[in-house]
Amino acid sequence: MRLLSIQELPQSGRVKLVFDDETALKTQPYLLADFGLYSGMELSEEDYQALLAAAGKASARARAVRIVAAAGVSERELQKRLVQKGEEAADAKEAVGWLKELHLLDDGETARQLAASAAAKGYGKSRIKNILYEKGIPREFWDDALADLPEMDDAIDRFLARRWQGKDPDDKEVKRTVDALIRRGHSWKDIQTGLRRYRADLELEENTEDYIP
Repeated sequence: MRLLSIQELPQSGRVKLVFDDETALKTQPYLLADFGLYSGMELSEEDYQALLAAAGKASARARAVRIVAAAGVSERELQKRLVQKGEEAADAKEAVGWLKELHLLDDGETARQLAASAAAKGYGKSRIKNILYEKGIPREFWDDALADLPEMDDAIDRFLARRWQGKDPDDKEVKRTVDALIRRGHSWKDIQTGLRRYRADLELEENTEDYIP
């Protein structure tokens, strides 16, 4: 197997290796030094397969770094997304382990970040738990993440103030507002307390079928 040319790909920061069997491989520039690659070089089948394996690992690592840098992800979600993007399962698993060794991937810290972000949007604990589940955060990290959150009072008060703007809502509007808060993950108890803070005599009779999340 002969390496015909090495082409720089400035926009992606990678290089393109073109071989005499008309195949091409896009990979990270540091592999040029690792394998001592140069145009016209003859590679044995063993060396070529080793290069392919290293390129796969490098691709998964680079993509993993981009994903983690863009948003908080769990180990499970990152591995899943890497495979969905076309990386080999073994390379995806290795990239996750590599980031963990570098302390750049921590499910506990990711859980806290996701919970804090969701709470800042006004979501209640039930909705936050759903987010942690959907993001693949192991159950063992949930309690600590939720324990760091402030009480839900401010979020409910802000929601009521924004929705009603100081007006006295009728029963239908109260019902619609309670439904909205339930969907946002707040508990019936917290919502009832919030209604009374808005107006002392304002509350809605509980229907357990409708309001328990």
